[in-house]
Amino acid sequence: MILDTLHRQSLEKLVAQFSIQGLTDADLHHLTMGWHRLHGWPDTVSGLTRLKTKYIISPLSNGNVALLTNMAKFAGMPWDLIMSAELFEHYKPDPETYLGAAKLLCLPPQQVMMVARTTRSQGAQKLGLKTAFVARSHRIRPVAEIRFRGQGRLGHRRQGFWRIADKMGC
Repeated sequence: MILDTLHRQSLEKLVAQFSIQGLTDADLHHLTMGWHRLHGWPDTVSGLTRLKTKYIISPLSNGNVALLTNMAKFAGMPWDLIMSAELFEHYKPDPETYLGAAKLLCLPPQQVMMVARTTRSQGAQKLGLKTAFVARSHRIRPVAEIRFRGQGRLGHRRQGFWRIADKMGC
């Protein structure tokens, strides 16, 4: 089932649970599609643009292709392609998702890096992918902590993707 459908089902349960009245189907659809209209962190587009000068960049998300495509258009994401768990019919952290991404790029897992804002990239790392972690605070202005596996903490910076681009020679 695609993530848009799961989001809609969750919204309908919440509307019923809290006895929210007066929402039309169009209202529910607009709320569900809010995920398609997300703004990126301030450093994301410029940092990804720098990384793109040297590397192929793509999301690998449990979000469906339409969601990621609309998000890219709305937020101006400079992705080279969109990879979704939908393509592999497996959700992260299933190995089929990570290995499928490497396979689509005709690259061995060791030449692919998974950059995540969560620390749950151990599944990718166990399969041989390189990993980087960008911790985002819940503040309006993000503070990012960048860690590359095996290299320790690089410090706190406001420009998380810029730091990754620096580290990757872009």
